Amino acid sequence: MGALGRLALWLQVCALAQAASKLWVPNTYFDDATNWSQNQTPCAGGAAQFPADKMVSVLVRGSHLLSDLLLPLDGELVLDSGAGLSAADAGSDPGCGLGASALFLNPDRFSWFDPLSWRPRDEARGLFSVDAERVPCRHDDVVFPADASFRVGLGPGADPVRVRSVSALGQTFTRDDDLAVYLASRAGRLRFHGPGSLSLVPEACADPSGCVCGNAEALPWICAALLQPRGGRCPPAACHAAVRPEGQCCGLCGAVVSLTHGPAFDLERYRARLLDAFLVLPQYQGLQVAVSKVPRASRLRETDTEVQVVLAEARPEVGAAGQLARELLADAELNGAALGILAAALRESGVPTGGGSASGLQGTAPRPGLVGGLVAAALALLVLLAATLLLRRSGRLRWPQRETGVGTEVPLGFRNPMFDVVASQDLPAVRLPSPAPQSDVSGTSHSYFVNPLFAEAEA
Repeated sequence: MGALGRLALWLQVCALAQAASKLWVPNTYFDDATNWSQNQTPCAGGAAQFPADKMVSVLVRGSHLLSDLLLPLDGELVLDSGAGLSAADAGSDPGCGLGASALFLNPDRFSWFDPLSWRPRDEARGLFSVDAERVPCRHDDVVFPADASFRVGLGPGADPVRVRSVSALGQTFTRDDDLAVYLASRAGRLRFHGPGSLSLVPEACADPSGCVCGNAEALPWICAALLQPRGGRCPPAACHAAVRPEGQCCGLCGAVVSLTHGPAFDLERYRARLLDAFLVLPQYQGLQVAVSKVPRASRLRETDTEVQVVLAEARPEVGAAGQLARELLADAELNGAALGILAAALRESGVPTGGGSASGLQGTAPRPGLVGGLVAAALALLVLLAATLLLRRSGRLRWPQRETGVGTEVPLGFRNPMFDVVASQDLPAVRLPSPAPQSDVSGTSHSYFVNPLFAEAEA
């Protein structure tokens, strides 16, 4: 990589270190056509009407000629420098139409839990966040534009919304007491509503291996807000057996690599490694990658968190996600000790729908050594079965006959001291086999790697 490439990578890493800020996107501007019925602002000589029973703060940036203006019972119009509202005769604009009235849409329609309402302040190219982490997390700074008008629904109030800090109207709140005073003020009531509450946890994530977002309990509300325009249904995936990562509302085409880590693991360093060593390669340019610490879905191990690497495929017929996922497994096996990775597991979506090519999606060809071992094992099993049948037919091998008479079988039980009857005999201890790795029902479990240097720590 040249000097310019390394400089670009350094800038991306700097952006990652500051990526704990979420910006609020929706607004209640008078001049924004998306806030009005018919998707257009009131025309010259037209009428403008606001919902009478809704509180709202509206910023006016331009000049408008109106024949009628119906205001809400409680609200405010904030005029920007050079803006104005003037009276005009109805129908002064021939294209406006007589009697046409523009209706300001419900300002309460914007929810805190809608992932589409937020965007990160900085995010490196090729990286994204799962749905739960697109909404502000516990350690995030929340920023509302200082010169904007907005209105936010804080949700149903089941649990308080917790973030690190809130910036609104040019003020930054880091203490609960100060934020509570602002929310109770008229300016706060115009901009925040609903039974939900907002509180502050003024601490940054101090764990180099990353911190869990903390939105797991709010995921049903997040998915309901995200999928509300689609009637609560997920869009059909472009592949069979789409994988559903932790914190994602719907399945996606691609792969998920789950990393069990030790104390030496550094999340930001691993993200930078993905950008530097993998995502810069031409075959992976179309991939979107999300890396974060999440609660562990499986409880087979003692640790309750893991690092999740989501590889989302832009075009599932390409198969780059599965190829990169296997490269990450090989990288974990080769460099796990240096990276602090104890184990790695892979889940991958199925073949594309619609008759697309599955080239590369199901992985590269098995290694020759593995194929040879499987063939040898199959041949040995066939020879053993044939020898057993020959010995059985010759009479040299007989199956033990099981007696079925009454009272000949000792039931499993215990010694009852009241009757002094031995109902069972001590059974030898049996070591159960380790359970097989579990996988998401929407995907397929392919393989995993366990670092032998950390076998005792993992156990």
